[in-house]
Amino acid sequence: MAEGDTLTEAVLFDFNGVLVDDEPQHCEALQRVLADERITLTRDQYYAQYLGLDDRTGFVLAFRNAQRTLTTEMLKHLVAKKSQVYLELVRKSLRMVRGAPEFVRDAARRFRLGIVSGALRREIDHVLGQTDLGASFEVIIAADDVSRCKPDPASYLAAYDAFNRRRPIAARACVVIEDSLPGLQAARAAGMPCVMLTTSHPAGALVGRGAALVWETLAGHSPSELTTV
Repeated sequence: MAEGDTLTEAVLFDFNGVLVDDEPQHCEALQRVLADERITLTRDQYYAQYLGLDDRTGFVLAFRNAQRTLTTEMLKHLVAKKSQVYLELVRKSLRMVRGAPEFVRDAARRFRLGIVSGALRREIDHVLGQTDLGASFEVIIAADDVSRCKPDPASYLAAYDAFNRRRPIAARACVVIEDSLPGLQAARAAGMPCVMLTTSHPAGALVGRGAALVWETLAGHSPSELTTV
């Protein structure tokens, strides 16, 4: 350990694309709901523009791009509808990111853990309910808990505040694991080092973006590698 290095005390996981391999289901759910509104969204558009956004921001962006008006009530309805479609899809095919369950179990023996996600809490609760990982997380921040989504640091700062209410911790001692560029930007803005997975972006797209580490997946890696990042 070099002089000035900070020992890691906590790990904050993004959810979709980091713990659960469900970005395809989120993409399809958004496509279906937008199609009902006569708005077309391609897979490439989703991964280039919508990945890492919460549903509220995603619908606002889609309607703005289509030059359509979106009322507050309509937005609320669309978010609920998309969540229902998503839950139907993951009930048919739920898959964790390779190596994620083992990594979380090991990390829970070393660090304080949290989830910081743009997903709705009921979606997170549903997925965690199908696993034995729920008790591993001290803090969960969902889209419902903040008014501004990534790349704004609000969600990571909310997790930091939640940790601090229980036991003080430095922001630099919280390591984030993300898969989206807005997530990386949010982590860095919160003063937290970020490990990027290539589940949603190729490694080449992450070069020079400020990630502390870039891993293909959690499989084959140990939480001990996060002790000083």
